[in-house]
Amino acid sequence: MFKNLKSDFPASIVVFFVALPLCLGIALASGAPLFSGVISGIVGGVVVGALSGSKVGVSGPAAGLAAIVLTAIASLGGYENFLVALVLGGIIQMVFGVLKAGVIGYYFPSSVIKGMLTGIGIIIIFKQIPHFFGYDLEPVGADSFIEASGENTFSAIFNIVDNITLGSLIIGVITLLLILFWDNILAKKAKFFTVIQGPLVAVVLGIVYYLFTKTNEALSISQTHLVNVPIPKDVSSFINQFSFPNFSVITNPDVWVVAFTIALIASLETLLCVEATDKIDPEKNVTPTNRELIAQGTGNVVSGLIGGLPITQVIVRSSANIQSGGKSKMSAILHGLLLLVSVILIPDFLNKIPLSVLASILIIVGYKLAKPTLFKQMYKLGWKQFVPFIVTVVGIVFTDLLVGISLGLLVGIVVILLKSYQNSHFLHIEDNSNGKHKIKMTLAEEVTFFNKGAILKELDRLPNETYLEINLLKTRYLDNDIIEILEDFIYKAKERNIEIKLVSKRGIVENPPSFVEFFSKNPKSSLSLS
Repeated sequence: MFKNLKSDFPASIVVFFVALPLCLGIALASGAPLFSGVISGIVGGVVVGALSGSKVGVSGPAAGLAAIVLTAIASLGGYENFLVALVLGGIIQMVFGVLKAGVIGYYFPSSVIKGMLTGIGIIIIFKQIPHFFGYDLEPVGADSFIEASGENTFSAIFNIVDNITLGSLIIGVITLLLILFWDNILAKKAKFFTVIQGPLVAVVLGIVYYLFTKTNEALSISQTHLVNVPIPKDVSSFINQFSFPNFSVITNPDVWVVAFTIALIASLETLLCVEATDKIDPEKNVTPTNRELIAQGTGNVVSGLIGGLPITQVIVRSSANIQSGGKSKMSAILHGLLLLVSVILIPDFLNKIPLSVLASILIIVGYKLAKPTLFKQMYKLGWKQFVPFIVTVVGIVFTDLLVGISLGLLVGIVVILLKSYQNSHFLHIEDNSNGKHKIKMTLAEEVTFFNKGAILKELDRLPNETYLEINLLKTRYLDNDIIEILEDFIYKAKERNIEIKLVSKRGIVENPPSFVEFFSKNPKSSLSLS
């Protein structure tokens, strides 16, 4: 983990600044103590980060569970009672991992995962625009279309005009331009500008602006538009911020209902984020999903025992980590340690950071997740990919994460059922090695995204220095998800000295440089091999 510290430490600082307001905002949206969000951020970074098999995924409090937490605290009779459900939910997640339920993550089509990434990117941008202008009515971590104040995502944007905070807007614009200039120009000029990240400079500049303008009535930024970390007066008051579960309610059936709800939703969100994070990981690492469920379950047990919120792997922090150059799990662990050290030693310093500066950082993160070119790419792949993609995006923007993904998955399944059938004998392995590791992989007539898990498993199990023949002569339909798996495998094959021979009706190719290009030579049938 330490060999990439030059990349991981700067990335962890950026993730820290992204995570801090989200931790506080999600706690506020959940009706929980503010410090509970920080606790779950620390546990998600340090505990889950250490146990997880994901190199670039970052965990923390789950925005998607905020409404469930808010309702559960009221229905169970208090926050301490809710914590019992969280501990039990974590244990159930660990059981899911032991039972190898992580394979569920492989059964979500690529179009839905890309739609999830894009939808989250759009939501980040829309939700941060009011904060960018200094309209901070909603918590930073809110992500549902209908907001607690009664407004919705778009009405909040329309109401900005009457609620602009001039100081917040000025420093927001300055820091947004600074980060863009830093990333797109300075970072290409000298290595120094890649070691010191633009968002860090933006945060420092935001604090300087606040200090220099706080006596200017027109340009100053009030406390309501700054980060609001709880400041303990002494050691005793710091310890008193922790809450502990009331295990006397463990026999209450309602507690168990909430526990199973948390376990199911947190596990699903984690598996979806794992799939999405692996997809945008430039090194194409494959996260062990069962180990991830055990890590997340352990994190939720620890979080529940000391007063934190439910934890999942989260795409906002994970994508910020990847975009900032994070290489290993050390980045996630360090961001958790930074949260811990900062709330103990410098909470007053953190409370001088304008929310509009953090909004500018998040807007850039959101844009990188939802680039307009992705819509064009998905459209070119055909309606079978584009329709589930766009339904997922629209569903997430106008409802919430889980509803949007459910709609996209439902449409994806309907599309697949219309165009292909499930072939139970889609994969056939012949070992003709005779000591030379020659393996033939024959795919069946119809291969869809349902087959991702098994194909990934077979490819990962191949010995180093293997001669692999992929035979597609009988294959009439090859889903785009499988093509992407083969494309990602090219990178791993080079590392493991695996030679690839592709045999299909389109010809025989040795070590194809790109499976995507090979199958897209004829645009009208890029996914059909007949």
